[in-house]
Amino acid sequence: MPTKTETLVRFTSGTGLSDNAKSKLIDLLSARLADTIDMKTQIKHAHWDVKGVHFYQLHLLVDQVASQVDDAADLIAELAVQLGVVAHGTRIAAKTTGEEHVRVMVDRLSALANASRDAIDEDDKLGGKATSDIFSEIVRATEKDLWFLEAHIQAA
Repeated sequence: MPTKTETLVRFTSGTGLSDNAKSKLIDLLSARLADTIDMKTQIKHAHWDVKGVHFYQLHLLVDQVASQVDDAADLIAELAVQLGVVAHGTRIAAKTTGEEHVRVMVDRLSALANASRDAIDEDDKLGGKATSDIFSEIVRATEKDLWFLEAHIQAA
């Protein structure tokens, strides 16, 4: 993930936002992009390693969550590029399996949803409108994924 000094606007962008607002929104987007890429990698590790009596259902559920997180990363990266920079992110995979991984996913998805809510508030202050819409979409999808994953844990 780039440092704040590296997230300078590099391309011309007709968004109508000041360079300062663009730079702050890019920092915000870069941080959330790193979160979503990290989350996707962790989820795919769970997808590959699912075992047990609920294999098929959990395998499908985990794959669906990975797809939605991947969509979120794509939205974030594309908006960062629209604001005038090259999109960056990092990948760090947790080493957990099965039910433990589902619990880690719940924890990380909760953190992503809360960070996205904070991003909506920050976007409101900066006037980036499209950023707020994207993060609202991410919160809605993440909370749906949390519902499914938490239901799985409650049944265990």
